[in-house]
Amino acid sequence: MKLDKTGRLVIPSQFRRELGLSPGSEVIVACEEGELRVYTREQALRRVQEYFRRFVPPGVSLVDELIADRREEARRELEELDS
Repeated sequence: MKLDKTGRLVIPSQFRRELGLSPGSEVIVACEEGELRVYTREQALRRVQEYFRRFVPPGVSLVDELIADRREEARRELEELDS
């Protein structure tokens, strides 16, 4: 592959098909360890989720914790209003 005179790089059709890319698709491009990497949005989201999953203990639901925290906060707000 060659860069054109404006510095553009064309992704070959076989790679576009493999990644499920079509005209107008959005991708994330990153330079990691001296390599240019192209990710679909879905792939990037999966990578971020996998990274943060390491910090959540097994059996813990962050959604449930967030809801519980919000309910407790709402309860305290109501108590303050009643006082």
